[in-house]
Amino acid sequence: MDEHGTPPPPTSCSRRKFLRGSAAAVASWLVSPPAVHASKNDFVLRVLGTDVTLREEIRRQAEKDLGFRIRFQPGGSATVLQKASMRPETFDVYEQWSNSINILWQAKAIQPIAKDRIVRWSEINSLTKSGKLTPEMPIGAGDAPHKLLHVQADDSLGAEEGSHISFVPYVHNVDSFGYNTSIVPQGIPYETESWGWLLDNRFHGRVGVVNEPAIGIFDLALAAQSRGLIEFADIGNLTRIEVDQLFAILMDYKRRGHFSGLWNSVPQSVSFMKSGRVVIESMFSPAASTLNGLGIPVTYAAPREGYRGWHGVLCLSSKTSGRAKDAAYAYMNWWLEGWAGAYMARQGYYISIPERARDYLSPGEWSYWYEGKPAPHHLTDADGRIAVRAGATRTGGSYLDRFSRVAVWNTVMDSYEYSLVRWYELLTT
Repeated sequence: MDEHGTPPPPTSCSRRKFLRGSAAAVASWLVSPPAVHASKNDFVLRVLGTDVTLREEIRRQAEKDLGFRIRFQPGGSATVLQKASMRPETFDVYEQWSNSINILWQAKAIQPIAKDRIVRWSEINSLTKSGKLTPEMPIGAGDAPHKLLHVQADDSLGAEEGSHISFVPYVHNVDSFGYNTSIVPQGIPYETESWGWLLDNRFHGRVGVVNEPAIGIFDLALAAQSRGLIEFADIGNLTRIEVDQLFAILMDYKRRGHFSGLWNSVPQSVSFMKSGRVVIESMFSPAASTLNGLGIPVTYAAPREGYRGWHGVLCLSSKTSGRAKDAAYAYMNWWLEGWAGAYMARQGYYISIPERARDYLSPGEWSYWYEGKPAPHHLTDADGRIAVRAGATRTGGSYLDRFSRVAVWNTVMDSYEYSLVRWYELLTT
């Protein structure tokens, strides 16, 4: 790209990569019967999920490549999880995070996925399969995705490999919080930046939190523990007593007006920060990029305590069969072919087969997003806006660096149902 973020003309090397990727996409499609194409005018694949991945540009590209119509049904994570678990007949493919798997599996809302129908299975990296990118990497507390991946002989989910899986791994990232450096002093990654800032009285009345019980509870647990207000035996699996102790702390903060609001979507989190309603908040990566593109100096923190890790899942509805099932497999395979992974990289997300995405990224994009190197020129986000200025370095460093510092994975704890009750008390008090 030039200094304005315009892609360079394709070289012979990039053309070869493109052709290789296109051939792979065709091979992926061939695993499904051509009958899906035959009635493409009246067939629609229904995809339920969140607005993190259910983007219009992705839908259009998938329709173009796969040859059938696709309907996205985006919503807030708690809302779509409830719908999916109660009404599996309303969707064919479900996209969310691995912490939703236990709920969906126990509700019999999703069916096992045949591993031999996932064309690139052997290329999926070790993060999903073992919880680590390198043998020495710490895994982090909670439900690392490999613990929920394989269908066991007794129909439970576990890490022991088998012929069927509960989800196709694709988009993933580590989450933290963002802060406006025109107001909040710039911290040092992994040294002074801390989850405890969310409960710091310096930012009283200007703090935002994600309104997702299975996620927000970990952000706030990390914050409370960091400030020495509580100590957990296992932050990935809080006991009922620990949940009560945590919410006693949070209720006190709320009564004193510490929190400005809880956001339900990435656009809402952007609005909170853009309007000045908050100066620090739980945040997903695209929000930080969007705000920087708007000229609002937001740093996406690298907390000294470690990140909250998450892994995206593609699931197959228990009610899907026939041509819809074939189309669902084609769609899940399409996600791993490269184009979608590159699109998500420009929002700060990773994909389970990085090398396929690399074929669709410029060298500068790859070095910034995956290798943690300074941007050689301005980089644009998925919407074409400048999101990274020349010379900037991704907070937290490389893919390997960031996933080496996962404090806790998004998890459905043993006390999950009880924590939901306490969360809604926090919302309504």
